[in-house]
Order: sequence, then C-alpha cells, then structure tokens
Amino acid sequence: MKDGPDIARIGSLIGDPARANILSALLSGKALTASELATEAGITGPTASSHLKKLMEGGLLAQAKQGRHRYFTLAGPEVGAVLEALMGLAARKGHLRTRTGPRDPQMRAARVCYDHLAGDMAVRIFDSLQARGFLTVSSDKGGLALTGEGIEFVTGIGIDLEALSSSRRPLCRPCLDWSERRNHLAGGLGAALLDSFMERNWLRREKDSRIVHISPKGEAELKKLFPAA
Repeated sequence: MKDGPDIARIGSLIGDPARANILSALLSGKALTASELATEAGITGPTASSHLKKLMEGGLLAQAKQGRHRYFTLAGPEVGAVLEALMGLAARKGHLRTRTGPRDPQMRAARVCYDHLAGDMAVRIFDSLQARGFLTVSSDKGGLALTGEGIEFVTGIGIDLEALSSSRRPLCRPCLDWSERRNHLAGGLGAALLDSFMERNWLRREKDSRIVHISPKGEAELKKLFPAA
C-alpha cells in the first residue's frame, strides 16, 4: 500500500521489545522519568534516551519538564487503546509471557488501562450497562452511545455528562480487555467512572503499579450498581 497511513512505522516503534516495555509501563497513566523507564525496560540510560527520542518523533509519547527532570507520558488515550488492543490480540493468539506470579491474579481482577478501569470488574460493569440497555451501538459514530435510560443512570450516580460531552474525546468507547478478552468501557465516561470510584474510596491504586485494589465496601457497592448480566 503506497498511499494512506503508515502503519508499518507505528508497528516498528511498538514492536521493539525495549520500546514495548517503555510504552507498557506508561499504561499506568503516570508520568515517568527516563531513568525510571530505563529500569522498567531493563536497559541502560543512554539506550533508553535513544528509544524515547524515537517514540517522541513517532508521536507516541509526550514530555513535560519540571525542574531538572523530564517526565514522559503516552501521547493520549488513543495510544493506550492501541496498546491494550495489541495485548488482547497477543493473548488471543497465545503470545503470552511464560513468567507468572502472585501479582497476575490481581492484574486480572482490576487494573488501570491508561485512565480507565480494566480487568474482571471493568468487564462486569460494561456487560451490566449493555444488558440493561444503558449502552447501545451508535450507527452514526461507529462506536457506543448512552441510551436515554443510560443517561439517567449515569447522571444519577454523580457523573457530569454535560462536562464530558463538551470534550472532543468520545464519551463511550469499547476497549478490548487483554485478560478477559472481552470489552470494558473506555472514553470520557470510562475515565470519569474510575475517578468517581476512587474519590469514594471504593478503589485504591497500588503505588508504582497498574493494579487497583477494590475495598470490601467498594466491591459491594459496585456489584449493587452493576449487577451481573
């Protein structure tokens, strides 16, 4: 294909193991320094700088300076969505890392996918919203949309839809969950729900990790709000 988007360049940027580790580390949504990313990728500082430069030039990373330090983040939620989708594809095709440990069940139960919730609980929420007719396929946008009942439900639990709708970001977007291999909710609403659950202390981020811990009260409240489909 001579014309159109150059997917080969994006693929080559993500496909390098060190760069893939750097990008995966930033799926937590946190900004990390070059030295922290070097540690995450298992490479030296100079090598990390070279990879970071390539990822910046490719538009996959953004950086901010604070004092003497430079902090790196994913360039936006669309980059996180691509990474999570690739993880789902790799899992479905059997391309799994063989090393497992006690943290793996925690990652599968609940984790952060850039700025929204992923894992078993997130899939439960998505399935519950769909089963009750709160989410529907949007034919004009080629994605998801809240129904009238869905709007009432979401506003009823304290989500400011007017503020979310003013953003250029899609309100609702399906994101393929790599561990459950089914969709969870991304987009502005997915991010707002995660923020809301954390403000209520139903969820707690583990330090320096994508793992999210669900409190006993949080689990009870989430199961009440989002009954199994």
